[in-house]
Amino acid sequence: MSQFTKKAIIDAFVELISERPLSKITVKDIVTRCGVNRNTFYYYFEDIYALIDELFQLETEKVIGNEEDYQSWQEAFYKAIDFVYKNKQGVYHLYKSISREQVENYLNRVSYNNILAFAKRETADLSVDGEDVELIASFYAHALTGLVLDWLGDGMRGNPREYIERLGVLLDGNIRHCFLKNRQTDKDV
Repeated sequence: MSQFTKKAIIDAFVELISERPLSKITVKDIVTRCGVNRNTFYYYFEDIYALIDELFQLETEKVIGNEEDYQSWQEAFYKAIDFVYKNKQGVYHLYKSISREQVENYLNRVSYNNILAFAKRETADLSVDGEDVELIASFYAHALTGLVLDWLGDGMRGNPREYIERLGVLLDGNIRHCFLKNRQTDKDV
């Protein structure tokens, strides 16, 4: 029952943030929407910002928790971006509010974990320093996050899946090639 109530509060917030900016949403609005009292809200969340943290944590876990099921980093990123696209207006309101950092952190966590898993698979048969794999994953994750943030900042015009598909073509084999080229350079020295 308690997880049901917590989910109802989060769902009510997602509905409200899709309708209006964060600055126009109160705890009273949320509890009225989901039919619980203020004490129930505060039992689960310290404030609205704690609710936002929980929302992004849950969405991150949905994507990262299934990383073994993905055939490519794109698949996982599509799932993450689907949440953003499905809740376009709400995410845009959050992005334009003081919670922009939470949107960025969500995208960074999802991007990094999925690119890292992809990079590890691409280099599994190579003798590669784990720190180098993490560095390249961080580089690509920040690039992906930056593109999505640009898309958000541009009013979410266009379909982000197209960017991801284009990047997939560009990255295909590039991570592995980067390490193979580095190994060749090391042998030449």
